[in-house]
Amino acid sequence: MELDQIINPANKVYSRPALLNDNTMHYCPGCSHGVVHKIIAECIEELGLQENAIGVAPVGCAVFAYNYIDIDWAEAAHGRAPALATAIRRLNPEKLVFTYQGDGDLAAIGTAETIHAANRGENITIVFINNAIYGMTGGQMAPTTLEGQKTATTPYGRRPDLNGYPLAISPLLAQLDGTCFVTRQAVHTAAAVRKAKAAIKKAFKNSIDGKGTSVVEIVATCSSGWKMTPDNANKWMEKFMFEKYPLGDIKDSAK
Repeated sequence: MELDQIINPANKVYSRPALLNDNTMHYCPGCSHGVVHKIIAECIEELGLQENAIGVAPVGCAVFAYNYIDIDWAEAAHGRAPALATAIRRLNPEKLVFTYQGDGDLAAIGTAETIHAANRGENITIVFINNAIYGMTGGQMAPTTLEGQKTATTPYGRRPDLNGYPLAISPLLAQLDGTCFVTRQAVHTAAAVRKAKAAIKKAFKNSIDGKGTSVVEIVATCSSGWKMTPDNANKWMEKFMFEKYPLGDIKDSAK
């Protein structure tokens, strides 16, 4: 290959998504959020929805998601993103409306809003980042924290008799008549990123086509909260998180 083919931008086979702006992301090294932001931006561009996409940002590590993806955004109160997304989509039925939420936002304070929006079959996509911990506020136990997992509020490990069992919310949502697509993915390898992107794009298409609620859970790491290096966090996720939260489609009635 000639040198000019390598360095000439016209010959690039991969480039930064145009919808990702130049703001430096605030996430910790190894965090999964940045990768998911990138593939969301790619999906919106490839579907030609730049002017018709509205994201709903959560309270949590991704509270500043609107700083990074150049589309219209609304900021929701903690846990209320599906309720806000419901209103936005009903008032703007031609728009792609999606929420972007962590496990504390979606599966703790927002459990009711999540379940009832999905049960109604609202034509929204819920992107759910599950890293099994409250990453932003100090590493406390989340609903999805594993049995035996140490956190700031379970220093000796999560005990079911004291703290309850980990909440696998995606299979719960899959039982609801209003959900058309529920899947669980990850972004720790190149192959996983490709599968996660395909799942998000499919969910977005379902929403635009009015097929009901789509849920894309991303099993993720939290190096800071888990007190691990990014590499060790990925290994720990593969060994322990995937056992409790196995990857793959849980429901797909929108084929």
